[in-house]
Order: sequence, then C-alpha cells, then structure tokens
Amino acid sequence: MENYIIRKINKEDNTEVAQLIRAVFDELDIPKVGTAYEDPYLDLMYEEYNKPKSVYYVVENNGRIVGVAGIAPLANEADSICELQKMYFLPETRGIGIGTEMMEVCIQSARNFGFEKCYLETMPFMLDAQKLYKKTGFEYISGPMGSTGHVSCPVWMLKEL
Repeated sequence: MENYIIRKINKEDNTEVAQLIRAVFDELDIPKVGTAYEDPYLDLMYEEYNKPKSVYYVVENNGRIVGVAGIAPLANEADSICELQKMYFLPETRGIGIGTEMMEVCIQSARNFGFEKCYLETMPFMLDAQKLYKKTGFEYISGPMGSTGHVSCPVWMLKEL
C-alpha cells in the first residue's frame, strides 16, 4: 500500500472511523454486545480521545481511512496503566506491516504519557491480531483488568512499557 500516513484523528473523521469499526465487526462476525461496538462514544471518537493522556490515530491512504487505534488510561486501574483501544484495519491494510507501525506509534505515545504498562482485550479467533500483539511484547494474562465494559472479549494481554 502506497501513500498512507498515520495521523491523529480529526473531528471530521468521526463518521468514517465509526463506519470502519462497524464494518470490521460485521466482516469478522465479532459479537456486538459486550464489545467496543456498543460503546456510546463510537460516533464521537475525536471527542472521546481529546482528553488527558489519550490519543487516537487513523491510517489514511489516498484520503480514505483504512485503519485505527488509540491509547487511553485504563478505567478503574492504577494511573500507570493504559489500554490499547479500538485497533481495527480494513482487509487491504492487514498483513503488510502497517499494524506493526501503528503499534509502535501507540506504544511510544503511551510511554510519552508516562504509562508503565499497556493492557488490551481481544477475541479468541483474532489470531493475526494476537500474533502482532505478541510480536510487540504483549503477554497473556489470566483475567481482565480495569472496567472496559467489554465482557465479550475473553482474551487479555499486558505489556511492560
């Protein structure tokens, strides 16, 4: 894929970002209940990540958003723990290294914010995503952390920053 950039979300990206996330849920048949699909701010991602120690990135290719991911404090956890949130890519963006690049950008942001650990949740069948997470230093943990509200995501991982 040529001509792509990773940049922070803009307010005018909200609709396209929400459509991308919902499209990936539909494509992969991810449960909609108890997951990010139900998050009340899914249509307001710019506003949700325009908060302290939070950032959301988009991958743009020729003016079209093809991938997304963000970092934010993990609710109801120590101030030193963040969460990698809502990392989704359209099919044409997968398997060509952009996910690794996005992970590096997100993890560097987490370090810059002063976080010491990064948590994530995913689905058991999202094996390519788990492979990427493991490659970037995430390790499986035995139970959920914080209060994400994503009770349908039974795979939990943590990375020391």
